[in-house]
Amino acid sequence: MNDGLVLIPTFNERENAEQIVRKVMGLPRAFDVLVIDDGSPDGTAAIIRGLQAEFPGRLFLEERPGKQGLGTAYIHGFRWALARGYGYVFEMDADFSHNPKDLVRLYNACATEGYDVAIGSRYIQGVNVVNWPMERVLMSYYASWYVRFVTGMPIRDATAGFKCYTARVLRAIDFDRIRFVGYAFQIEMKWRAYQLGFKIKEVPIIFTDRTQGTSKMSKGIVKEAFFGVLQMKISSWLHKAPKPVGPQLAADKSGLEAI
Repeated sequence: MNDGLVLIPTFNERENAEQIVRKVMGLPRAFDVLVIDDGSPDGTAAIIRGLQAEFPGRLFLEERPGKQGLGTAYIHGFRWALARGYGYVFEMDADFSHNPKDLVRLYNACATEGYDVAIGSRYIQGVNVVNWPMERVLMSYYASWYVRFVTGMPIRDATAGFKCYTARVLRAIDFDRIRFVGYAFQIEMKWRAYQLGFKIKEVPIIFTDRTQGTSKMSKGIVKEAFFGVLQMKISSWLHKAPKPVGPQLAADKSGLEAI
């Protein structure tokens, strides 16, 4: 077993499923892969099952009945990874918007440089987004600005979905308290890690919009994120902040920088 596990949630990703697995498996540094499929009617899970014999002990599949949301898929994967002793757990989309080669850079930020969370950031060095319409770029960019303004987290890409968590971060977060399942889930996980005092690093990446398959973005997901950020901040006022368990002091939460 490798010490790094890449979580890839899928729903109707038959066009990308085999290619993304092969790209990860072909990296110079070995990672295991767990695909969490939410009952894709297009046969995505069958494609993964067909690949498992080619990558024994490295490619795993968890099938869930019906579409249950991105957040619950990742939490399912987090629990699965912790139960099997992985030290570094990654979130990555199946549609190649995240370049698999950048997994190594995220891994090195945590395993070599000592950070607890590494974020593949689109906005730490300008705006690095390819093939998105301008309105989508502006919505994403200002959504991250809005999150920084409301929460005070010094993270340039607060909605990023390409990340590496160390096991100690995931063990410290109470998954039962995670409320959101869509776009806001990515923000809430960063917020929990930030509150707990963990060291976070933004690693610049180039984000490329999918060329195959269909985007899962919806107005409901965006609405959840907008109001969810306000709920998180208000909740922090009403309830005592969790005691930091990370290596930094509560007063020193500025360990965000780019490489």
